[in-house]
Amino acid sequence: MKGSQDFAADPRNATVKVYLSGALVPRDEARVSIFDAGFVLGDGVWEGLRLHKGGLCFLDRHLDRLYAGASAIDLDIGMTRAELTEALWTTLRANGMQDGVHIRLMVTRGLKKAPNQDPRHAIGPATVVIVAEWKQPSPDIVAQGLSLATSSIRCSPADMFDPLLARRHVRYAAEFA
Repeated sequence: MKGSQDFAADPRNATVKVYLSGALVPRDEARVSIFDAGFVLGDGVWEGLRLHKGGLCFLDRHLDRLYAGASAIDLDIGMTRAELTEALWTTLRANGMQDGVHIRLMVTRGLKKAPNQDPRHAIGPATVVIVAEWKQPSPDIVAQGLSLATSSIRCSPADMFDPLLARRHVRYAAEFA
């Protein structure tokens, strides 16, 4: 069954440079530690952006959401909006990208002393990763379309998990540790 995430293979993606905490590295050399908070417990935020005809679509909205999400979990990205925007453009320029590009911008809390959930055990700055790839929809999807359905079941309603409440809990717990 075809899905909305299916895309046409593009051989140029094999040699893209990835932004990894301030450095541009070849795709096949991009690595993070197994002690990175993003790997250990998914502690981070991310956004998916599109580069279309030389412009980053809805960049301000994506950055608003990224920084709001980081704030909700008390994660210091370690870069201003202007610095992060420049890192995006640096990555795109390094790869000669102008159009038809999907960007995954990921920020984790960074390296941890040990693989546990306590955010106070982060030992360095946030890990910032930007992966830009040429991605166009699968030709089958373009030709045949997709079947969609809307579920009546809501996932994770606010009364089940509130990130702001979790943030207050972490601060409260830290005061009594």
